[in-house]
Amino acid sequence: MSARSSASIAARVVGSVVPKPSRRWAPAQIRQLHLSPLHQAPDRPKTRRFHDATHQNAQVAVAEAQPETPYEQPDSSNPALSFPCLDAREAKTASLSQRSLTSGPEPSYTTGKHRNWHCREPLLLDWGGVLPNFNIAFETWGTLNAERSNAVLLQTGLSASSHAHSTEANPRPGWWERFIGPGAPLDTNKYFVICTNVVGGCYGSTGPSSIDPADGQNFATRFPILTMEDMVRAQFRLLDAFGIRKLYSSVGCSMGGMQSLASGVLFPNRVGKIVSVSGCARSHPYSIAMRHTQRQVLMMDPNWNRGFYYNGIPPHTGMKLAREIATVTYRSGPEWEKRFGRRRADPSRPPALCPDFLIETYLDHAGEKFCLEHDANSLLYVSKAMDLFDLGHEHQVAMYRQRQQNLSKLERQASGQTSPACNLTMPEQPYEEQEAPQALDATDAEVPNKPPSDLIEGLAPLRNHPTLVMGVASDILFPAWQQREVAETLRAGGNRSVTHVELGEDTSLFGHDTFLLDLEHIGGNIRTFLG
Repeated sequence: MSARSSASIAARVVGSVVPKPSRRWAPAQIRQLHLSPLHQAPDRPKTRRFHDATHQNAQVAVAEAQPETPYEQPDSSNPALSFPCLDAREAKTASLSQRSLTSGPEPSYTTGKHRNWHCREPLLLDWGGVLPNFNIAFETWGTLNAERSNAVLLQTGLSASSHAHSTEANPRPGWWERFIGPGAPLDTNKYFVICTNVVGGCYGSTGPSSIDPADGQNFATRFPILTMEDMVRAQFRLLDAFGIRKLYSSVGCSMGGMQSLASGVLFPNRVGKIVSVSGCARSHPYSIAMRHTQRQVLMMDPNWNRGFYYNGIPPHTGMKLAREIATVTYRSGPEWEKRFGRRRADPSRPPALCPDFLIETYLDHAGEKFCLEHDANSLLYVSKAMDLFDLGHEHQVAMYRQRQQNLSKLERQASGQTSPACNLTMPEQPYEEQEAPQALDATDAEVPNKPPSDLIEGLAPLRNHPTLVMGVASDILFPAWQQREVAETLRAGGNRSVTHVELGEDTSLFGHDTFLLDLEHIGGNIRTFLG
């Protein structure tokens, strides 16, 4: 057998979807795993062994399948390249494996002390799942006035915690430190600012890494599919606990900008002003594609193990690569041209296949820093919720009807019956490129000439809400035309209090991350709008 064939066989062994032999599942369980719905997984052992004989045999098989290394071929024309990036990955895996033999390698994702609110009432989710009860991690700044009318709900981005600003209990600078405080855009002399970690997250709120009260095990991928609207409904349960009947404003950037719009649509009588920065009213194909690619890379990491990795090695390699892909979408090419150009990290050394150019080392560092700071399953679930986001009227009606049908799930939950798991139907035929009916010019390809009637009707609940919509020309993840679409749709629906601001490339080259960095323009416009 050729070395290439052997390597191919070994790759199929290592990359197989069959659970690792070290899991010691019975054949019937393995068959069940292949035949069961997407979210139904066999019971996971409470402990996980990494060094049993079967696992060692698999490692030996892989080693035997590899062709001889160049180091074993003294007559080779050239020396073998070194791969310090792979050495580092293998060292990290080995380190995590050793830790797993004692206390488990899963890191603590919390970012310090925060407050926690527990809801004992079940939360019915849009796609049929149910959380019997749930926690929301939150932090606050400023003072709630006697009328409880000065509350500002700050919505977060995909991977953010509730720690937007430092507190006495947690003095670590927050992710929006300069935007919150006395005299800041979110002026704590005026407003009572609340920021939560979304349901589905990993920074204190109930998510896939949380314990399922039904069996005492991590939810993992038994956690139900979420939507942005589910997250918002959970947040408004927290507002109920505070006795806040109406927000002064809902403020959000990126995913938070989506949630801010959803807050007004779902609870139009409970929200005053709306701020949506670098968000959208519905996810579009490009951003869906980028998030899908990140999820696929993460799920292909063998350590992901279909989401059941909490007593084992977390999928740090998949997380690192997913973050590198995400980082490409968070900034802009013009910024990197100025910042890195074509410079290499060390021009005195020969080129390498590991990070070599400065831009490569930047991405490598971004991925390495993130890979153990965020739960992989939370990234999968929350990013999928972003993809499902659509405030069009037709989609809202479909979701409403589905929720009505799923109300019986609460009754089954109360009676102890098991709800059917979600399932996924793959298309029988692959998608084939279709010939365009007509040539599109650049303007047509960017955004429709006028807002679609479905979206106008979907955003109609915001007709009387003063709304600030901000976009950034250098943003490739949420292109500026998506914010223009929101503003134009609101105006077409009769809203006469829409403020639309678009920052050109002469103002910011930071792309999507501008909302984190530009205090003058992002913060300044928010301060002016809130009054």
